[in-house]
Amino acid sequence: MDRAYNERIWVEFITGSRKISNFCWAFILFLGSSGFLLVGISSYLGKNLISLFPPQQIIFFPQGIVMSFYGIAGLFISSYLWCTISWNVGSGYDLFDREEGIVCIFRWGFPGKNRRIFLRFLIKEILSIRLQLVEGIYPRRILCLEIRGQGALPLSRTDENLTQEEIEQKAAELALFLNVPIDYSEI
Repeated sequence: MDRAYNERIWVEFITGSRKISNFCWAFILFLGSSGFLLVGISSYLGKNLISLFPPQQIIFFPQGIVMSFYGIAGLFISSYLWCTISWNVGSGYDLFDREEGIVCIFRWGFPGKNRRIFLRFLIKEILSIRLQLVEGIYPRRILCLEIRGQGALPLSRTDENLTQEEIEQKAAELALFLNVPIDYSEI
């Protein structure tokens, strides 16, 4: 996550779905599901399309059908991942302007009439910076803006693995910049 700020403007850029891990998972899923589908087609045709398995070892009913089903399902999931990567779902920015007294939150969503998600409100409507700590097997730390009449608006992604010190530092810097208190809550 990139950040740019001076004494009056703070801009934080959000990466979205174009992460290396998403590229890796989409590629691995595409290769694996293509292999499953080729094995299923090989068993149906009785021809050797993949040299690892002779078609006589895998009978079309029921193994070939199951392999084909998993291959097709994997290709659909892989296609979904490639689409979210190409659309860059979740990317955007958070802009805090003290001089104008406004906050702008922008995110790209899925294609459609609500693809652009844009929220704008006044800094004086911000009650606090809320730091939500979710403990358990998979602990999460979520940074939120507590807005008058609208509740908590999350700023950090749930898959962002920041340490407690890093998220507290980020919350303290933002609270100092906006001149609002920090509120801790554990879920």
